[in-house]
Amino acid sequence: MTLAATQPLSKEGSSLEPYSPQQIDSFRQTFAENGYLVLPGAVPPPLLGELRGSLVAEFEKANSTGKLFAGGGRLTGHLNCYPGAGARPVYQALEQRGIIGLARLLFPQSVRFPNVGCNFNLPGSVEQHYHADRPFTNDFPIVNVAVVDTDLVNGAIDVLPGTHRKFEPFWRMAMRGAWRDSTRISMKQGDVLVRTSNLWHRGMPNRSQLPRPMLAFTWEDGGSTNPDPFAWNEGRVAFIPNWYRTNLLGRLRERTYLAAPITYSAYRFVKSLVDGTKGYDH
Repeated sequence: MTLAATQPLSKEGSSLEPYSPQQIDSFRQTFAENGYLVLPGAVPPPLLGELRGSLVAEFEKANSTGKLFAGGGRLTGHLNCYPGAGARPVYQALEQRGIIGLARLLFPQSVRFPNVGCNFNLPGSVEQHYHADRPFTNDFPIVNVAVVDTDLVNGAIDVLPGTHRKFEPFWRMAMRGAWRDSTRISMKQGDVLVRTSNLWHRGMPNRSQLPRPMLAFTWEDGGSTNPDPFAWNEGRVAFIPNWYRTNLLGRLRERTYLAAPITYSAYRFVKSLVDGTKGYDH
């Protein structure tokens, strides 16, 4: 396993001054090679402190009142979350820095507002399996923002650099030991990770005592169909199931993965042998 190198911080630090054309060219080269790019200090931390507080407060409220669903990623500790209207200033900061423009430069099909989400990594979460986020021929950009300092303790994302450059089914990646290229990306509050959906990655255990939220602005199929994605659910925070369904079968599947994760890896291996276009996803 290696630790990811980050793009050197420019002299303007965490100001909202746009990146220069020379920096953008450098970013594009790094992205083309690795499938991701880390931009330190891209969002001012004061924009994220209040958002972090609202996310944690809403989770604790939903959890304590029994309104939070059963299963749906709660057992494995990785939830999806809609961060609400509080994420709008963060998006505006990304626009001002030129990061939204960079995402559209890398993926010209990203013509609309992004879908707005958040990964909410709970204390005691487990290691996910490596995956890509969509079919290889239907890739899109993902802009992650570290809401809090994120490190090896509280679940820094694990990526496989360069795996975006060609399609490989799961069995082939397993046979060649692609996992040896494991690279953890630690980020400070306000750092930004720009990546392609074709980059193989996985969520990692949160061994801290606090939830670890990370914003995600994504452009599946060109972006959100909502004219104002920050107004969905009346702008209120909402928690959403991750990979696992909340019904009995979904909870059973999640418990099986917890008890014996190798069984799901074996299933994906066989599945990708039978149908070579499968096995890249969840």
